[in-house]
Amino acid sequence: MTVQADAATPSAVLDRVSLVLDAFEGPGRLTLAQIVRRTGLPRSSAHRILERLVQLRWLRRDGRDYELGLRLMELGSLAVHQDRLHRAAVPFLHELHRTTGFVVHLAVLDGTDVVYLDKIGGRLAGAVPTRVGGRQPAHCTAVGKAMLAYAGAEGGDVFGAGPVRQRTRYSIASAAQLRAELAKVRTRGIAFEREESLSGFGCVAAPVGDIGQAVAAVSICGPVDRMAFDHRLAAPVRMTALGIWRNVEDGQVRVRPTLQQSRPLTVMPKARPAAALQARAADALQYV
Repeated sequence: MTVQADAATPSAVLDRVSLVLDAFEGPGRLTLAQIVRRTGLPRSSAHRILERLVQLRWLRRDGRDYELGLRLMELGSLAVHQDRLHRAAVPFLHELHRTTGFVVHLAVLDGTDVVYLDKIGGRLAGAVPTRVGGRQPAHCTAVGKAMLAYAGAEGGDVFGAGPVRQRTRYSIASAAQLRAELAKVRTRGIAFEREESLSGFGCVAAPVGDIGQAVAAVSICGPVDRMAFDHRLAAPVRMTALGIWRNVEDGQVRVRPTLQQSRPLTVMPKARPAAALQARAADALQYV
């Protein structure tokens, strides 16, 4: 059985399949009627695509309800584990969690959202409603602000003149406020978030990338009354970001601090992230 709409080109077919899969963003199952409403596809076309995706194990059907299937989960897991950035980050993320006790996130920017590549948090993780593959509005999160700050002129204008989504009463409420916040991030090389995405929680984040760039960001998150929004948490987060980026290129890339370019940092050994973090902790304080 071939997934094909009448008079549709192959690219149009793929566009329709993408629409169907995108409809499943978020928790829960969907019925055919809900998918038709979310995609705008004709009912017959949506039904054909859904049934074929079930056969391919991309979706799973239970009665009248559809949900994401095992094949998509398998591919998603492979994508994460095959990603060079993620592989380089894993030992440093675990060490950051061990050192601070807070939930650790690794995220990338996708439009005006952040997408989480990893989350490590032990018992505290259940209190923070994030997940690998999940999204949050970038301007409400420390990882998002850490990346938007280095996204060029468009970073502070991602919302244009339109409304800004607020998650809590502390969330940034305007493009002008966001631009001012991103200027602070560029000045200190660290992004802070205090109850902007989740009441009672705060985050400290640093960009991962070469000087003036952010290909990703790493953060720690915990109860706001237990977070120190100064060098005590900024230093280990910043050092983790630096260590990840050096490890991305197998120790061949020398990364200078975002704020100062006094001298290159030495290469951090791949096999001993904990020792490297401790050895560089004092050096990091001058940059945060």
